[in-house]
Amino acid sequence: MSIFDKIKDSMGQKTHESVKNFGESQKQEEAYDTRDRGISAVPLSKIIGSVGRYKDFDSQFRFKNAVPSDRYKHIKKAFQTGKPLPPVKLYQIKDEYYVVDGNHRVAAAKEYHWDTIDAKIVEFISSKNNLRDIIYREKIAFVDETGLPYSIELTEVGQYQRLMGQLIQHQTWLKREKHKEVSIREAAEDWYKYIYQPLIAMINNARLIHAFPERNVSDLYMFISTHQWGKRGRRKFTKEIDKLIPNNMEKFRMQMVERNENDYPDMKREITIFIIFNVEARRETRIIEKIFAFDEIIEIHSVHGGFDLIAKAILTRDWISSDAETISYFVQNRIRQIPGVINTQTLIPGFSKLKTTTIEKDEY
Repeated sequence: MSIFDKIKDSMGQKTHESVKNFGESQKQEEAYDTRDRGISAVPLSKIIGSVGRYKDFDSQFRFKNAVPSDRYKHIKKAFQTGKPLPPVKLYQIKDEYYVVDGNHRVAAAKEYHWDTIDAKIVEFISSKNNLRDIIYREKIAFVDETGLPYSIELTEVGQYQRLMGQLIQHQTWLKREKHKEVSIREAAEDWYKYIYQPLIAMINNARLIHAFPERNVSDLYMFISTHQWGKRGRRKFTKEIDKLIPNNMEKFRMQMVERNENDYPDMKREITIFIIFNVEARRETRIIEKIFAFDEIIEIHSVHGGFDLIAKAILTRDWISSDAETISYFVQNRIRQIPGVINTQTLIPGFSKLKTTTIEKDEY
């Protein structure tokens, strides 16, 4: 242990682990094939190691065993005055970056809590044949050919090839519409802007991802688009989703071209239900309060006769789930979990007529 470490220990401070060693990570990932990625802004949170100076910095890229040099002080001063500095040089393995040149600049940027830093990047591709690495190589091939962002994350083998099939189909359509040649990158840019992003926004706005906890929004895009626009075995969702998302990808695009992000259709609808309850008499007042606390419950009444309570609820469901799934989840997983609820029945109105006058009462 160095004198510096002993002093920190005596002060009750423990040294942090070093940043990661690129050589060890490269060997572990069997990453030797390279791609030049040019210059781009890299999140500092993803710069977690160094090629040659991994012993000099702790896991937060702070100096471990030495007082910062004059060079480091000059770099900090340049940051403070806005003096431009050249990009750092990084090696990339998957989502992790390692400093080749520019350790001091990265350390200073982290100290100042910058979000990103400009870097020249060389990516090393893992040659391992586990599922994760196979999918990652498919992703790299897709990104390299299309120029699309890394943010399109798919979790099944073969999905990037299916996505490429969509782009080729869209490229053919654009050529026919524009009466000229369209490159795959031009088609990908148009697809991303007018097809992928609008559908992703609709999925996010509807919070559909909550129904698929082990998937992400890109997976859900593939699920919906494959079944709506695929040639084989279209899945029938609901009449409403067919109105929102035509069963032709280019018809969907033409609808989205005329909209902005705040005007994308909403993939949700409301269901009105009535729930009648039998409850334990001694807990009735407390049960009423708990039921009424649910946002979905808009009315609740204590009644005389064969049941004790009746409540009106308005549920919001996405257009992939069925009414039955949405109602069952609310009643079984929320209402029926309240202590003292003996049994329930759910009534779904078929036809309704409403008067506008509302009488508000709170009488028990």
